[in-house]
Amino acid sequence: MKKTVLRILLSVAVSLAVLTALMYYTDTNPKELFATLGELSPWVYLGALGFHLSTYTLRALRFWMLIPRAIRPSFRRIWVISGAHNLASYVLPAKTGEASWVVYLRAFTGVPSAPGIASLVVSRLLDAAVLACALSLACWYLATHGGHGNLEEIAKYGSPLALIGVSLAAITIRGDLLVHLLSKSLRFARLHRWELGERLVEKITQIAHAMREAGRGHRLGLAALLTVPVWFCIFGFYAMLARGMNIDADLDVALSFPEAIFGSSLAVLANLLPINGAAGVGTQEMGWVFGFVLIGIQESRALTVGLAVHFVQLFNVVAIGLFSHLAMKSMARAERIDFEGLLASGALNVDKHEGEPMDPDSLLDSNTDPAESARSEAPDEPDSAQNQPSPTAKP
Repeated sequence: MKKTVLRILLSVAVSLAVLTALMYYTDTNPKELFATLGELSPWVYLGALGFHLSTYTLRALRFWMLIPRAIRPSFRRIWVISGAHNLASYVLPAKTGEASWVVYLRAFTGVPSAPGIASLVVSRLLDAAVLACALSLACWYLATHGGHGNLEEIAKYGSPLALIGVSLAAITIRGDLLVHLLSKSLRFARLHRWELGERLVEKITQIAHAMREAGRGHRLGLAALLTVPVWFCIFGFYAMLARGMNIDADLDVALSFPEAIFGSSLAVLANLLPINGAAGVGTQEMGWVFGFVLIGIQESRALTVGLAVHFVQLFNVVAIGLFSHLAMKSMARAERIDFEGLLASGALNVDKHEGEPMDPDSLLDSNTDPAESARSEAPDEPDSAQNQPSPTAKP
């Protein structure tokens, strides 16, 4: 507990130091932050909040799809757990809060850690692939249609980002092969001879199977299609707030949506790094300033609006996260599902529901017990005590 508190305090101190250095370097007056927040229209905030809630809902639906149907909990539980996880992931330093998804999912739905980790890894890979491709398209658009900014510098990033996006997409499709390769490497190093190494190899093998199951049938394709509107909503949130706070007040023309994508995407990239501080303070502003300066925004104006946008984002994340935690407290804890047994029995390999239309009732049924669902999907096993004769019975 003490180590966790010390890590958080150290992270906060680093974030404040980075932020102070940014404000000193850009000659930004803290009073401008409150003035910028005062310029935000309630209608603009409500529109941005709509984008934010849509992002939460689409991401929760993607998580829901990536979990095998035999052990899939209700969508309502996934939405609540996803909101609580997003708060932990956003606020805790160095992305340590990402582990909360696996913990909450196992505690309140019974879904084991392997499919939980698989759904999280596949989701993050899809996010990175779509983000890289969107940023690449924005670079190419600005290089040919942009009216201001360092267009030559921006054009250099288009092709490398496209290559990164395609590579990440390929990894997402068969990421289980990389995990299997890691498992074989550990076995080759003979780590499985020790008890701890054997557990590690076993867990990695389970994750590989779970990642394979996450991409079975149409699930991966549907999850990829959902990722596109997810990022449209994310960029819509940033663009609406940036333009609503008049980030382009010093320009002759208003910022276009591709320009807003480029400027804000670098802030997102900085916030995705595992070296970020608490709530991304400092690192997100660095990416925001760097991105918008490239398209012609003054440094002090970019930082002021970036801080205001970050404040609104943090307010939304905390509000939704606290609501999710309160809703999660009212949910009963679930019995752990025997994922390994389902894999061994083949109940997950042939999903009889794959390809059928999605049942809307299954999205809203919050009373479904995933442990009972898993038992109903798994084949019945004979009771050896009842089917075998007693050794003391007379012939």
